Amino acid sequence: MEERTAIDDDKPAYASRHITPHPRNVHAARRRELLGQRPSTVWLTGLSGAGKSTIAFALESRLLELGQLATVLDGDGLRQGINADLGFSGSDREENVRRTAEIAALFNDAGIIAIVALISPTRAGREVARGIVGADRFLEVHVSTELAICERRDPKGLYQKVRAGLIANFTGISADYESPVAPALSLDTAEASAEDCVARLVEMLLPQFDRGVENAEVSLPAG
Repeated sequence: MEERTAIDDDKPAYASRHITPHPRNVHAARRRELLGQRPSTVWLTGLSGAGKSTIAFALESRLLELGQLATVLDGDGLRQGINADLGFSGSDREENVRRTAEIAALFNDAGIIAIVALISPTRAGREVARGIVGADRFLEVHVSTELAICERRDPKGLYQKVRAGLIANFTGISADYESPVAPALSLDTAEASAEDCVARLVEMLLPQFDRGVENAEVSLPAG
């Protein structure tokens, strides 16, 4: 069995000394030519109930309608699979973000637009994600719906459980959320519909599309 040991202070204990990536035969330019798009990661961050997942899946549908290949990485879905072993401590939350970013980077390497819907509460964690994905591919989008509205919606009943003392370390109430300083886009679902939010995201992404997209007209809210 291959020896696994720590190689420096920044690597986990299971990191190997003997890893050498195999050179690629197919490069990003070939995938871009095939798919007609430059891959990117749209990273939707915000409080629980802000509307991240609703926007993410609506954006995925719209991009596919426009002939652009995209997929969603949703926080709850990932916690049922690749991140099922993680809890909600600070370190586990950061690892949740790191793993998600690694998956998004793999999709981008395959030429696919990744749409991430993840609370990702800390600026430091999101900067780690940006570094993994690549700053030129990472589009941080703040779904900025305020806490009172998110709690009023409470689509999963989580806020009610938090107020009853059944859930600890809940972002926005018993754990901090650090808003992005300079997001690529900010969306408030209390003021804009999911359709309007998707239209703004498509407008942001249009420069990524190499193929002509005849039906990509966007209808933005006034103001």
